[in-house]
Amino acid sequence: MSVVRVMGAETEYGIHAPATTSFNATWLSTQVVNAYSRETNHRAAAGGETRWDYTDEDPLADARGWSMPRVDAHPSQLTDTELTAAQIALDGGESGDSSIPLLMNMVLGNGARLYVDHAHPEYSSPEVTNPLDVVRWDAAGDLVALAAVRRIAATPGVPAINLYKNNTDNKAVSYGSHENYLMPRAVPFPHIVAGLTPFFVTRAIMCGAGRVGIGQDGSGAGFQISQRADFFEAEVGLETTIRRPIINTRDEPHAVAEKYRRLHVIIGDANLAQVSNYLKFGTTAIVLDMIEHGTAPVLRFADPVATLRSVSHDWQLQETHLLADGTRISALDVQWLYLNAAQAHATANGSSHPERGDGHTAALLAKWEEVLSALGSDPMSLSNQLEWVAKLNLLQQYRSRDALAWNDPRLGLIDLQWSDIRPEKGLYYKLLQHGRMQRVVSDESILHAVQQPPADTRAYFRGRCIQEFGAHVVGASWDSVIFELPELRRLQRVSTKEPLRGTAALTAKLFDQSNDLQDFLNHLLAGPARVH
Repeated sequence: MSVVRVMGAETEYGIHAPATTSFNATWLSTQVVNAYSRETNHRAAAGGETRWDYTDEDPLADARGWSMPRVDAHPSQLTDTELTAAQIALDGGESGDSSIPLLMNMVLGNGARLYVDHAHPEYSSPEVTNPLDVVRWDAAGDLVALAAVRRIAATPGVPAINLYKNNTDNKAVSYGSHENYLMPRAVPFPHIVAGLTPFFVTRAIMCGAGRVGIGQDGSGAGFQISQRADFFEAEVGLETTIRRPIINTRDEPHAVAEKYRRLHVIIGDANLAQVSNYLKFGTTAIVLDMIEHGTAPVLRFADPVATLRSVSHDWQLQETHLLADGTRISALDVQWLYLNAAQAHATANGSSHPERGDGHTAALLAKWEEVLSALGSDPMSLSNQLEWVAKLNLLQQYRSRDALAWNDPRLGLIDLQWSDIRPEKGLYYKLLQHGRMQRVVSDESILHAVQQPPADTRAYFRGRCIQEFGAHVVGASWDSVIFELPELRRLQRVSTKEPLRGTAALTAKLFDQSNDLQDFLNHLLAGPARVH
């Protein structure tokens, strides 16, 4: 067993311009991308405007063996096209000053992507191989977003913009925080559904971000564990913004399709708290390993969607939930079933021992056990680790001090302020600065991740291409980089379909020793360092 696998995060930020209503969210999102481009254009590692290569994207392919007809798809599902300036202008309001560029996409020097996903700016992290690096490069995205916000605040003609790392505006709108995991395609998809559904239904007790309000519009009084739970309406499905499913079936591998499946997970909350984010990715990676080896627990809820919501609403962790066989079980006990199975599986192959493991799995299992034990004895003892507990603890302090009911609008404002990415405003960051939230990665390593790609995946190749030859990169995607060769009057597309090629070990010397782009490509395409 190993927690190590190729994975990555996608974060759509909530966006608000408090001083104006004249600009729609899509136009504002273009300004976030544009601002980061201007803020960093003096640094080679920053990246720049690069057309996204949609050649191998097919968002309507379904892992169950078919494709949705394009005419039947909701517009939000068509992620293989970019909005035009005209569409932005028609999307709910004025498009703003026509002299200000509408920058839609950047490929960054750290291997990530910053772009406009309909009405939100989105940062998609580079591919990494372990949960600590997910936390690191996902947090780097928050610094990228913060740099854009700072630049906008100093730019005449553009309204000040606030960004929030949350998942709902509490007005019945939700936006995503997605996860991606590489799997062997040979694993039958029904096995994935069976193994993951009970885990996902209960996973929020470790990685929920917490939310004031019950129901999609938040009008019900109360607090719940997850920001996203009330927005899910199906167990399995292709959609991501309507009829949201617990298990998403989008089949875009962004890799060699015959070998790999990219599991696209849409059910998680956006996490600022590092421990919650670490557990979200690490435990899921372990469960996938168990599914691949046939050692995952076997159980099924009678109604997974209803149970997902019930688990989220039960922040006291007192309820039990109906299984298909008529018995009942708590969310905490489901997580113990998965942990116990993971520990047995790890012990069987020696990966539970740090000295014989991969450097990550044993530590993840230990943290998982520590957190479940504390949730069973005193959940509030985790107020320095788990995001929903930390937020609840803060809210309860305000409630006690000012005698606030759960439907008091001041609590909703506190919830929103928690997720503000500005350290001087965001309540999470204030706790972090005062040492009241546990870190799993250092600030220094996060700053490094803003500038540099991970060394052990193809993201290294993508990021270094942007850093070294950015002026000649006219297109890129997860599985390609397209160079313009002006002297030859042609384009050169380099395929990067193998996620574990294009690493520093294979390509760093080529970058360091090449005199120019043509020299680099000559050596790359002829030698053993080929990335495809």
